Amino acid sequence: MYDIVTFDCYGTLIDWEQGFVRALLAAGIGDPLDRARIVELYHELEPEIESDYRSYREVLAEVARRVGAGLGLEVSDEQARSLPASLPSWPPFGDTNRALERLAAAGIGLGILSNVDDDLLAETRKHFTVDFDIVVTAEQVRSYKPGEAHFVEARRRIGDSKRWLHAAQSHFHDVEPCRKLGIPVAWINRKNERPGSDILPDRELRTLDELAEWLT
Repeated sequence: MYDIVTFDCYGTLIDWEQGFVRALLAAGIGDPLDRARIVELYHELEPEIESDYRSYREVLAEVARRVGAGLGLEVSDEQARSLPASLPSWPPFGDTNRALERLAAAGIGLGILSNVDDDLLAETRKHFTVDFDIVVTAEQVRSYKPGEAHFVEARRRIGDSKRWLHAAQSHFHDVEPCRKLGIPVAWINRKNERPGSDILPDRELRTLDELAEWLT
């Protein structure tokens, strides 16, 4: 059905929540009982912090400071910097490499469209057992999703002749802009969340295994 499938990285291929929360707790920002509140604060704060482009290292450091403030804590610069420093250790989901290998074996091209810096993604890619045909980062387009720049640049690189599907966990960051631009999109709804708007994906799935099964 498709010649190439692009993915959001953190939250879709990489277990962002586990990596992020563990890093903050290891830095002394909150305790295990704060886990739900930490995730809630991140989702509240991130769009505002990313509204003007700055490096993703800076974004994560500022997130750490503001999450701490939301928990009533004062966060040092060293604590804040520990969050971006931890990103290369954030693990892939258990189905990630299995699904990517199945898609690659079927002859489907692969790509990543990610809100991250090039050097951080280069470290994350060491967790994957496949290569990617295209990689578009926030650093390259100087913008963060749900802005359109990632998708416009991906379309330029892929070309109009190839059938392209984007797959992502975030309804806000990926599904909504894809639908706006007319890009086929699969929502990998790992946590069975309700969409934040009435915009619907072309396909809703729970795992990457389900995506690979559908496409191959």
